[in-house]
Amino acid sequence: MEYLIDLLTNLHWAAVGQIIMIDILLGGDNAVVIALACRNLPLNQRNKGIFWGTAGAILLRVVLITFAVMILDMPFLKVLGGALLLWIGAKLLLPDDGEHENIEGSDKLLGAIKTIVVADFVMSFDNVIAIAGAAQQVHEAHQTLLVIFGLLVSVPFIVCGSQVILKMIDRFPIIVYFGAGLLGWIAGGMIVSDNYVVSHWPEAAFTLHYPAAVIGAALVVGVGHFWGRAKMKKLHAKQAKKTIE
Repeated sequence: MEYLIDLLTNLHWAAVGQIIMIDILLGGDNAVVIALACRNLPLNQRNKGIFWGTAGAILLRVVLITFAVMILDMPFLKVLGGALLLWIGAKLLLPDDGEHENIEGSDKLLGAIKTIVVADFVMSFDNVIAIAGAAQQVHEAHQTLLVIFGLLVSVPFIVCGSQVILKMIDRFPIIVYFGAGLLGWIAGGMIVSDNYVVSHWPEAAFTLHYPAAVIGAALVVGVGHFWGRAKMKKLHAKQAKKTIE
């Protein structure tokens, strides 16, 4: 009981908000995966498929994120994780290219659950790195519970409110830019807080934390914006070529 009170009292609400935002933006695909995996189930089994598939995917992700949080304390891993997060953030601004077409539905409950869990495992790499970076802001004793709390809060948004969220993003694209910038902010902070950097240049690491976060956010938004425009031009050119043929 005392631990729970201490957790709630000292909970880093900014980190919770970041985890929820990250999971909504990067986890929106999960709603599509769930729908595709369960589409061939009998009507009386669809809710069971959604529930157990989602539960299994969340449990697996908690394990992966907890492991990622632990190993990020090793030298240079935050630098690598931050660099990967910069790429993930920029990729968030790219147009959709229909990557979910290969997900097949199953007419068996266990088959649908397996599809959801396996697909989530394959697709959750970006979420794992991003949420592990956000969790680094709090005391290590609270990191796992923070991750669980953030994931549980975001699940209803992903499963039940996915269509609303997608419509909001279509209407207000700035939401995606904000999310990408958030990933860049976390990445910049991760890089300068790496154990090797902190142990060799402690004062510089402390001084450069916020400037590095700002640079990371600006870099992701800038690169992602122009990368997205270039990819959109290629997609339009490909579509125009198919039309002519």
